[in-house]
Parts: sequence; C-alpha cells; structure tokens
Amino acid sequence: MQNFSYKNPTEILFGKGMIAELATRVPRKTPVLLLYGGGSILRNGVHEQVKAALCQHRVIEFGGIEANPLLETCLQAVAVVKKAKIQFILAVGGGSVLDAAKFIAAAALFKGRDPWAILETHGANVTAALPVGTVLTLPATGSESNGNAVISRAATQEKLHFTSALVFPVFSVLDPTTTYSLPKKFVRNGLVDAFVHTMEQYLTFPAAAPLQDRFSEAVLQTLVEVAPVTLAKPRNYDARASFMWSATLALNTQLGCGVPQDWATHMIGHELTAFYGLDHAETLAIVMPGVWKYKLEAKRAKLEQYGRRVWGVKTAAAACAKTEQFFHAIGMPTRLGDYKINAAEAAAKVAERFAARGDAFGEHGDIDAKAAAAILRDRK
Repeated sequence: MQNFSYKNPTEILFGKGMIAELATRVPRKTPVLLLYGGGSILRNGVHEQVKAALCQHRVIEFGGIEANPLLETCLQAVAVVKKAKIQFILAVGGGSVLDAAKFIAAAALFKGRDPWAILETHGANVTAALPVGTVLTLPATGSESNGNAVISRAATQEKLHFTSALVFPVFSVLDPTTTYSLPKKFVRNGLVDAFVHTMEQYLTFPAAAPLQDRFSEAVLQTLVEVAPVTLAKPRNYDARASFMWSATLALNTQLGCGVPQDWATHMIGHELTAFYGLDHAETLAIVMPGVWKYKLEAKRAKLEQYGRRVWGVKTAAAACAKTEQFFHAIGMPTRLGDYKINAAEAAAKVAERFAARGDAFGEHGDIDAKAAAAILRDRK
C-alpha cells in the first residue's frame, strides 16, 4: 500500500427532510448565491424547500448551469458574485451544478488575468475560494464530497478538470427523495458514473491493499444489486438511498487512499464529450471496456479478482463481458457506433489533442495519444 494523506472536510446531512438543516448551516449574515441548472428544482419541490429553509437569508439566484457546465456561463455567475458581494455559494442540483459552483468559488477570488488558467493548471494556482455548500439531487459524480470539478469551454471545444482542497463543500445535503422525479436516463448515467469512478481506483494492479479492494468491491456489488430496483421503482427509498450513498463513496477520496489509480477512461471520455456532446457517463461506458482490452495483460490479475468477487466468474474475459452486460441491462450503450460516431474520426481527434498536450494517463502513465487512438478505434 502506497503512502497517502486523507482529508475530507465535508459534513454529510443524509436523509429525508434534511434540506431544512440549511437554516443552521448557511451563514445567516452573508449574501448567498443559489446556483442551479435547467430548472427541475423549480418543478419537483426542492427549490421551495430550499427557499423555506433560507427564509431569513439574503439569497440571489442564478440558474441555467448546463449538463456540461460551460466556462462562459460560469463567468457570468462570477460577475454576479462580485457585484452582489456574495460570500457563500449554495449549489442545488447534480454534479454539473456542483462542479460549476466550485469553479465559480475559485474564480471569484482568482488573482490571475484569465480564470481558465485554473483549469489549465488543474487547480495548482488556486489559493483561495468562497465556501460552497450543496444540495444533491442527482447521484453520480461524487462532487458533493470532493475537491474536483470539470468545466467545458464552448469556444475551443475543451473540457478540463481541476482539483483543490479549497473547494471541498463545507456540507452536503443528500435527501434521496429529491431524486424520485429523475428521468431514467439520468439514473442510468449516475449508476454508470459511480461504477466507473470506483473502477478507476480499483481496476489497476495488486497493491497489497486488501481493505481498499473490498471497499471498492462493496460499492460495485451494491450498485449491481440496487440498479435494477432503483430504475424500476424510483420511489423505493431504500434502493435510492443505497444508490445515492454509493455514488458519494465512489469518489469522496476514500477508495483511492494508498492505491494506484487509472483515470485514462475519464480523460479520453472528456474529449468525446468536448467533441461530440455525449453525456459523461455515456463516454465512460464506451471507453472503459476498451481500456481494459488494450491493457488486458497488465490488468489481468485485478480483472480476475473482480470477476471472482463481484460476478462469480473466473477469467478476465468473462469479467469484461459481465461488465458490458450490466451496462446493457440498465440501458447504457457501449459503442461509438450506437451514437453514430465514426470511431476512426474520434480516434484521430482525441489522439491529436493528447499529443498536443503531451498527455499520458493510466496507472503506468502509458495511455498516450497512440494508445487512446487504438482504444477508440476498437470501440466502433
């Protein structure tokens, strides 16, 4: 097991009715920016609950955060923050809204000329940020309990991430009942997102970390178990709660402590979103099986372990097949052709971008432009 440090300052407020706790968690005497997305919270009762909890606060609202949050929209919010002298950001929505809140929190106090530099340095130049709280309505990204954010720039078709301990939410409200009205596609995406987040920290090579392995396997087994239930019965509280908590644990920094991590699937997937507009989870379901096939020998030991412990199969090939079968069973395509995307074209575009940046990912740092192209060509 590798050396590591662990810090997660986010307070989790989990369960039905916990939105009311905002009254005591959001600072009373400071202006608050209420950030949200396309407006679903205005229809499902969440906005009403939030406003009731904050009836004694000065709240300024900013809606319209995209499913892949855009730099251009975030900078409009930054202007509102500065003009209104906002001192606290409350993000209400899914991971995109939460990611946007983190970027806005950092950009509002950024001393550089262009806040896009926060993404270009992956957060290395973030020295201060406004405090952020969240009310999660879409389990998926784990953004409610980590310091990560991913932002796109429409002008250049780029999608970059940054990480900073300064943008960890100070608290996050997780009420499973707020997810009851989600479309099935969003739930499907969230299940795949959490599943692949876990895999990026688990499916590498043996690292003498048996407890970490079993933490990851527990999350994977839970997602496999609850996925069909929560899709078929969206108002089943227990299934939805297990899904929500699994998605949080999948990327709250705990699973990755002391173990090698991959993340090549995510980095390739970000480029597919930037070029073709696919949902994040859709790209992950396409790319991850391709990464496994490309790195089959290097990942064989962990694939076999995963197959035995999660699916009850013996071979790496069977473990790969079971994973794609699971994705298909919950309605998630796994090929570029399913979206009418030319695999050779996608491979060339992503490879060019990897090469221009000198990117290389994976637990061995060898998923470079050439590898990314080979992986995508195989996902036609």
